[in-house]
Amino acid sequence: MTTAQVIVTIAMVLLGTMITRYLPFLVFSGSRTPDFVRYLGRFLPSAALGMLVVYCFKDVPFLSGNHGAPELIAACATIALHVWKRQMLLSIAGGTIAYMLLVQLVF
Repeated sequence: MTTAQVIVTIAMVLLGTMITRYLPFLVFSGSRTPDFVRYLGRFLPSAALGMLVVYCFKDVPFLSGNHGAPELIAACATIALHVWKRQMLLSIAGGTIAYMLLVQLVF
């Protein structure tokens, strides 16, 4: 790429990022937020997390091998850490570390 193409590419990426970040705040500012958008804001995060859990467990062999024990133990560790400390990064890191230790050292 030439220098001009690099500058134009960076400018377009910057413009696209700014539009996608600022446009919702401009369109839905104040009391103009539609009820449907409020509904999505209330229920979509839980639905996305539920879908991630299903995706994480979809290929776990529950009927063979270790029967999904490391995955279930790590998921329980993640839940326990989150209920205990209420810190998302700690929960994610703790569950990931628990899973890696179980897979590498125990199972």
